Amino acid sequence: MTVQDIRAFNRFYTNLIGALDYGRHLYAPYTLTESRVLYELAHSSRTDAADLRTELSLDAGYLSRILNKFEQDGLIERAPSEKDPRRRRVSLTPRGREAADLLDERARESVGSLLGSVAPGDRPRLTEAMRTIQVILGPDGREGITLRAPRPGDLGWIVQRNAALYAAEYGWNSDYEGLVARIVADFAEDHDPHLERVWIAEDGSGRPVGCVMCVRDEAPATARLRLLLVEPEARGLGVGDRLVQAVVDFARGVGYRDLVLWTNDVLTAARRVYQRHGFVLVAEKPHRSFGRDLNGQDWRLDLRGTGE
Repeated sequence: MTVQDIRAFNRFYTNLIGALDYGRHLYAPYTLTESRVLYELAHSSRTDAADLRTELSLDAGYLSRILNKFEQDGLIERAPSEKDPRRRRVSLTPRGREAADLLDERARESVGSLLGSVAPGDRPRLTEAMRTIQVILGPDGREGITLRAPRPGDLGWIVQRNAALYAAEYGWNSDYEGLVARIVADFAEDHDPHLERVWIAEDGSGRPVGCVMCVRDEAPATARLRLLLVEPEARGLGVGDRLVQAVVDFARGVGYRDLVLWTNDVLTAARRVYQRHGFVLVAEKPHRSFGRDLNGQDWRLDLRGTGE
């Protein structure tokens, strides 16, 4: 990607947003910036003038003039902040709430009209593309990713996302979904929480973007890493590395001597993650599975080493 690519997209998107306000009725009688202030007052819990200025990246004088206008029009009330009397708390009046609701309704109708021109089959791709931009360029980035234990519904999500992603990216059939479903069902029905665990990676909005599992293997003192997955929009943020490291640390901490996994050579990104964490390829064999001719690989990590 080049600077020109970003500038070209910016021009396209700016023109698109302008088209949404064809006839200039969307924000009337307010400017775009005034509408942003109204929206923030209606939807944010941070209503101090200083917080508004920071959230919207506005000049202090410019924001003050907007708030003065709103106060004159009966849209807002200002009072000393309960937390800090030196700051001014800003809140919408009933009239201001009506104005914000009207602008919000117009915006929904306008975006709905735009979305109506997008084919239903293209909408999931559009959504994922927008999320990808937010994740990569947003302020959260890597710091917005957290690992947690699964909640009700997450195990079903693991099955669904594995099936959907591997079908879309590698053409694997429903046999793979059946395999994942059995692995997840076995874990849900009978697992030792002291020796087996699942991790869900979620982004700053609380949406799952990855997963991995550590279960007991048939070999003595051996754990098996299973079902590593990272959503496309979260790739490149180190999510896979964090998930694998969580498994390695857990397996080593509870006393396993070896950590093994089975994968296929077409999963090049995952194999690079395994290699970075010290896994060594110990065997590979061609096979026919999931509707494709594949080359299966067994990898192993000796947990009795230094962990470097």
